[in-house]
Order: sequence, then C-alpha cells, then structure tokens
Amino acid sequence: MQLEVCKVKVDITESGSVGRGALLLHGWMCSAQLMESVANLLSPKMRVAAIDFPGHGKCGAAMPPPEPWGVPEYMEMTAEVIRKLGLAPCDIVAHSFGARVAILLAATYPELVGRMILTGAAGIKKPQTGGASMKQRLYKGLRGAVNLADKTHLFGSLPDKGREALVQRFGSTDYKALSPEMRKTFVKVISLDLTDRLERIKAPTLLYWGAQDTETPLWMARVMEEKIPDAGLVIEEGAGHFAYLEHNTKFLRIVNSFLLEGR
Repeated sequence: MQLEVCKVKVDITESGSVGRGALLLHGWMCSAQLMESVANLLSPKMRVAAIDFPGHGKCGAAMPPPEPWGVPEYMEMTAEVIRKLGLAPCDIVAHSFGARVAILLAATYPELVGRMILTGAAGIKKPQTGGASMKQRLYKGLRGAVNLADKTHLFGSLPDKGREALVQRFGSTDYKALSPEMRKTFVKVISLDLTDRLERIKAPTLLYWGAQDTETPLWMARVMEEKIPDAGLVIEEGAGHFAYLEHNTKFLRIVNSFLLEGR
C-alpha cells in the first residue's frame, strides 16, 4: 500500500492483523524486501509494517524526497506512518540507515516506540584524528577551483563535468551510485551525529552486530551499548554489516526471544 505522508508517497508492506505493532526499517539504498524473513516471523502474532523509504526500494529514484532530507525528515515521516497506521507503541527492527531513523525516533517520541532491535546501526561519527588528510585537502582544493570556474560562466558545462569527475575519484561507493538529488540527501544524513540522543532512549534495545562490520565498526556498537540506558549487545563472529542476513536463522531466534517470548 501507499500512504501520503510529509508530501511524499511512502510504500509500506503490511502483514499480520493482530497483536502489537512492529515496524521494519531497512538500510541505505536497500528495501523492505530484505526484512521479509523478519516480517514472516512476526506477522502471525503482530501487526507488521515494513517501510520503503523515499528514494529507496520500491520508491526508488523516481520517488525521492521533495527536497534533500536528513535524518530528522525521515524520522518525522516514520513517526507519521506509525500514527496513521495506529501502530504505537510499536517494536522496531532496523538496519544501518534505518537504525539512524529509529534512534532519533525513540529519542524524540518515546511514546511511539516499544522495544528495538538495531543491527549494524549507523549514526555515530568517527572521532576526528587531527588535520585533514592529504586526500581531503586535494579534494577541497580541486572542488574550489571547479566552483570558481562555475561562477565565471566562461566554461559552459565543464564545471558540472568537473564535479562529477571529482565525485568518481574521491566519493564513496554509496555516494557515486546516487543521483545528484539523492547525493544531497546522503550528505545531510551522514552529517548528523546521534551520539547525544542515545541516552534519551527509553526503549529496551538489543544491538546485533557483525564483528567484522567495516561500515559501522564494532566500536560504534559498544558506544551505543554504553550510552543507551537499557541496552544489550550480541556480537556475531565472522559476520559483516549485513550480519542479520548472513546469520539469518540465528538472528530470527534472537528476534523471537526478544520481541515475542521476552514479554
């Protein structure tokens, strides 16, 4: 189904019809489909809604946010979905970017959230180690030259081509794969550090992490475990950023224990 929320149409996959609400939130440039096994587990006993975030999944590039969004905008959209579907207080299972949204949601609207399972959760910035790296300084210098050329209006489309060349050389894999509009959203999303929101979370929270996660390294999980008042951490040896899929059977046992049996 689709809901009109916050000036966008949001694709939502619903399953189950009884019990508490459950909300499934996917990672960056992924889709609700990756949460299908969790939905199948929970739907016999819960009302489950899995969101495809604007610009992702079924929404895709053809349905981006109406303007560049950051985590707060995605969070407000998610809160409105919960209200419109009557899911509150809902349990949340979220991966990576979806966990960014869940963290801010639980810290801002605790009445909307029951329990949370966050896996490979993003949202904590890596501490600065001092001055900018040589690569960063080179990128900023070249970007400045391109922007100056653009302001003179003497070089036609060359500045645009120059910007794209810089993206392809210096940008991350995620960033390079995005459309120009979604790149603006990506920058806003990753620029927000949620560390100071963690201690505001009242929801019991289980963290499930791959020990070899290079996208959201294990030290981030330990910070979250320390700062979220009621949090526990499960570490999956040999797993990476998609630990919940790599070890799906074990992950589903944990979900079942924490959300269905542990009440």
